[in-house]
Amino acid sequence: MKILAIETSCDETAAAVVSKNPKENYVKVLANVVASSLTFHAKTGGIIPDIAAREQLKFIIPVVEKAIDNSKLKIKDIDAIAVTEGPGLIGSLLIGVETAKTLGYLWKKPIIPVNHLLGHIFANFVSEKSKIKNQKSKIEFPAITLLVSGGHTDLLLMKDYNNFEWLGGTRDDAAGEAFDKIGRLLNLPYPAGPIIEKLSERGIASRFTFPRPMIGSKDFDFSFSGLKAAVWREVNKLKRGVTPEEGLPTARTERLEGALAGGKLAAGPQLKEAVIADICACVQKSIIEVLVRKTIRAAKKYKVKSILLGGGVACNQKLRDHLKFEIGNLKLEIKLFYPEKSLCTDNAAMIGSYACFHPEKMSWNKIIANPELYFD
Repeated sequence: MKILAIETSCDETAAAVVSKNPKENYVKVLANVVASSLTFHAKTGGIIPDIAAREQLKFIIPVVEKAIDNSKLKIKDIDAIAVTEGPGLIGSLLIGVETAKTLGYLWKKPIIPVNHLLGHIFANFVSEKSKIKNQKSKIEFPAITLLVSGGHTDLLLMKDYNNFEWLGGTRDDAAGEAFDKIGRLLNLPYPAGPIIEKLSERGIASRFTFPRPMIGSKDFDFSFSGLKAAVWREVNKLKRGVTPEEGLPTARTERLEGALAGGKLAAGPQLKEAVIADICACVQKSIIEVLVRKTIRAAKKYKVKSILLGGGVACNQKLRDHLKFEIGNLKLEIKLFYPEKSLCTDNAAMIGSYACFHPEKMSWNKIIANPELYFD
């Protein structure tokens, strides 16, 4: 099966061509193209839905054309068109859905609607390499999936390719959202997650004691708004001079120079770069400890054989390393899987991957964009 996939749930305009052999349990990427409007949103510190949709309208046809060209296939070779139907920004979703419907009608191709959230999970079954001797073929069920991104933090029990059970999710801010909002408090560029991760390498993770919300709760829910509030209070104290900068090595500031591409941090005058790095390290530690504790507890409770990561925050190397360490430290016979970092953020290959495993085709005139779509 060969599928043209389209993804426009947020600020990316993406198209991919993927293929899957029925005898294999991985998906091969023939082409994967992403156009981002991130530079526009970085100026405003967040995504402006209207700007995202306008840019997607501009890029969608060139991106689809490039994906098909890069795949070396002809339109007649494509069996179906997969498209993200939700959740996401309604204006952005409509760009992708209406494009898929138009192409489906013109080319007489069926359409496979895809839940964006489940697409992130199926990024674990994607390989971008043509020579496949791949860990993706070794994923065993049952599995716990941790979906962690800017808009979602969810734990699911995956019993097989078609059977999901939602265990818990965020009650307020998702993990990625917390990173971005805390980054805004520190005057860090958007998106803040990768920058916080980079600065954390230079920070002292024990300097501040931030809360680990709901880490001891018996459910599998998450909440990061309290962490954000705690950081806000600490930043305000530091700016008022309540906590002095005594004992900080001056050499640390020199090491932090250029931690961001293009030069120094855009921090307020009262906060030194070393202090910002310490806050980043402590914030990252708090978030990761909650994610790992809940994921491991779910894995033990349901006696799973695999843990899968998905979503933009799954790029975080510390999260990957901490999970791997805990699995080994507890001597759990569980395999850990995560997508290549280029497939953790929004892309169309993951949408095509889900469609390959769930080829429920529909007519073009039955597809609608659903911004409120959740797990179904």
